[in-house]
Amino acid sequence: MTKVEDMTKAFKDMMGAFPIDTSALDTTFKNAASLNEQFAQVAVNAAEQSNVISSNWTKDTLAKMSEMTKVKEDPADYAKAVADFTTGQAEVASKNLAAFAEVAQKMQADTVQLLMEAGQTLSAEAATTGKKTTFKAAKAAK
Repeated sequence: MTKVEDMTKAFKDMMGAFPIDTSALDTTFKNAASLNEQFAQVAVNAAEQSNVISSNWTKDTLAKMSEMTKVKEDPADYAKAVADFTTGQAEVASKNLAAFAEVAQKMQADTVQLLMEAGQTLSAEAATTGKKTTFKAAKAAK
């Protein structure tokens, strides 16, 4: 009968013949994970700030709405209350939209900063890897 060859041993032998330095992959993975963490933190901070703005806006609106719905003596007071509420909401909306824009602008600036830092890190790593590879190739050529 034919004997079945142990493929595990054959693959181990084959992979052993081609040594691979995984430290570069480890470093790349760690850098990518760190960058992802920083991006996530920027997004979470922006979401938290947006939530605070939205929550405060809602509380303010409900408080003013409560004031608007109170019983009035004169029918004209109802029209005045609605007009005051509408005017107040327009002012609050303007203020809150500006706050949302500030959050978005800060998030954009933080994201660009992270991308710039990541680009510099990648450039430095590529230069280091290129130097190592050149050195190894020159050494092997000798």
